[in-house]
Amino acid sequence: MSPFNVGPEPLWQSIHEMIHAGNMDLLQENANVDGRSPMGLMGKIGSESARLYAIRYLLSPEIREAVNGNMIYPHDLDFYAAGTTTCCQIPLGKLLRGGFNTGHGHMREPKDIKSALALASIILQANQNQQHGGQAFPMFDADLAPYVQKTYENKLRMLEELPLAEHYDRQQKAWSMTERDVFQACEAFIHNANSMHSRGGGQVPFISINYGTDTTPCGRMLVKQLLLATQRGLGHGETPIFPIQIFKVKTGVNFRPEDPNFDLYRLALETTALRMFPNFAFLDSRFNKMYDQGTRESEACYMGCRTRVMGNVNGEENAVGRGNLSFTTINLVRLALMSSSPADFEAQLEWAMDLAVRQLLERYEYQCSRSSGSFRFLYSQGVWRGGEQLGPQDGLESVLRQGTLSVGFIGLAEALTALYGQHHGQNPELQRQGLTIIGAMRRRMDRETEATGLNFSLIATPAEGLSGKFVKKDRRDYGTISGVTDRDYYTNSFHIPVYYPITVVQKIALEAPYHELCNAGHITYVELDGAVIHNTAALDRIVRCMAEHQIGYGSINHPVDRCRSCGHTGIIDGDCPVCCSPDGQVERIRRITGYLVGDMDKWNPAKRAEEADRIKHGK
Repeated sequence: MSPFNVGPEPLWQSIHEMIHAGNMDLLQENANVDGRSPMGLMGKIGSESARLYAIRYLLSPEIREAVNGNMIYPHDLDFYAAGTTTCCQIPLGKLLRGGFNTGHGHMREPKDIKSALALASIILQANQNQQHGGQAFPMFDADLAPYVQKTYENKLRMLEELPLAEHYDRQQKAWSMTERDVFQACEAFIHNANSMHSRGGGQVPFISINYGTDTTPCGRMLVKQLLLATQRGLGHGETPIFPIQIFKVKTGVNFRPEDPNFDLYRLALETTALRMFPNFAFLDSRFNKMYDQGTRESEACYMGCRTRVMGNVNGEENAVGRGNLSFTTINLVRLALMSSSPADFEAQLEWAMDLAVRQLLERYEYQCSRSSGSFRFLYSQGVWRGGEQLGPQDGLESVLRQGTLSVGFIGLAEALTALYGQHHGQNPELQRQGLTIIGAMRRRMDRETEATGLNFSLIATPAEGLSGKFVKKDRRDYGTISGVTDRDYYTNSFHIPVYYPITVVQKIALEAPYHELCNAGHITYVELDGAVIHNTAALDRIVRCMAEHQIGYGSINHPVDRCRSCGHTGIIDGDCPVCCSPDGQVERIRRITGYLVGDMDKWNPAKRAEEADRIKHGK
């Protein structure tokens, strides 16, 4: 059944299917939530009820009809009534410098790096309960460097009080002791990110961190030790799922051999080869570089899934203390199936954009009507820029005006196939048609920004549950169409279909132009055909190819398998080749919608089908 239906019977049927029939489409809509666990199941029951309430009572009639008609989908409808926002780039340094209040007492400013990273974990856990999406630290290294310095000063004072030989180098010893503490602090932070829970225990917080451009000794030490701790893994050598790590690539800082942080870039490649993180953000891409004012705050940054917040018509143009308010996705495939011609498709798209914009404005008004006191941590502590100036009863419009409202899209490849018989990976002419479609969407967002004075933007939707929801109803209504509705998922956003044979360079070149158009977020993945632990030179070539083609944000997928019995890592086909443990004992880390998951039983059927179809990109 479709989760878009409204009325009590569909709701009870959905809940019954989750509890008694194990409907994985509903239970595992999000692979970061174990819907089979007690709290996960309770959360899903509440989620389905809240989603129904939002559709029935909070959406206007025409929007509701479009949602039920499979044309648009407002994301996180289950959080609509709560008035939460999607995500935020948290000003970590600001919170640490002044201390913060979680609602249960004030946390004073930390005096060393261990305390600072412990408090960073608390910030993420507290904040995750205030919004429905992810969260990130935009300048992790620069924000934490002062606490590395404090740790060094503490060690130096301690050594100066000891009666050591005159020739003993106290500074070198203090630095070495600091390095050890930083590693332990980073290791604890990674362990916390993979073990602490939020939302009633239903999931670990969705965390991203951006780093790589702080050239101070303390900032460099932090990044080095973080990467080494990531390489070490969790307690039994498992690959950490969180935080999603994003290394900011910037010429003059870390991308050339003569750059001061080039060694950290090399270490990042080694870590990616082993753990699939970090991903890479390209600050030299023209649409990112345009915001760079030479400060850490003005550097472009990303959420792990792909979200990007930079432009701002209502304040300073950077991401710190800002985020996405909500986003609504347009089903391009449905519009193509409804259309009698490409010209008719253009008209249908304009109509769908009208509805999506109207829905975002309706939700924005609802969000603004909420009071600051309902989100005590998010606003009273200044996580959102300017929130600390609000009283508990104040509305949120003055703060939320700096956030973004985004229209997304799914299934460009299938839409082109429905209209022209091929997708943009198969035909250069259809690449131009694809860019024309997405370019028209971006121009519409720019016009809405000018007309409303709000930050409208276009996002390449990170569809997880939605990729399967849309196709099921379209197949029921239009039948099974080769290259369109014949798979259990639609291709995310502008991507070349995962099953289409293409080289790494070709895929990067074809997807790169869409990054500039999708100013609310974008990503390009490449799939490698084997382990690259001992071949960082190959990773370096891919990263440089991305930079050359003006990719904004890129990620490299490769097999990361580990035997739970003996700890052997590498590509494991079937049973472990070392201890002969059966296939069921092998942990297979794969990426889904931007983040990693080790237990593929947590993937919904559509995403499992998509993963099975992925082919490796040749050189």
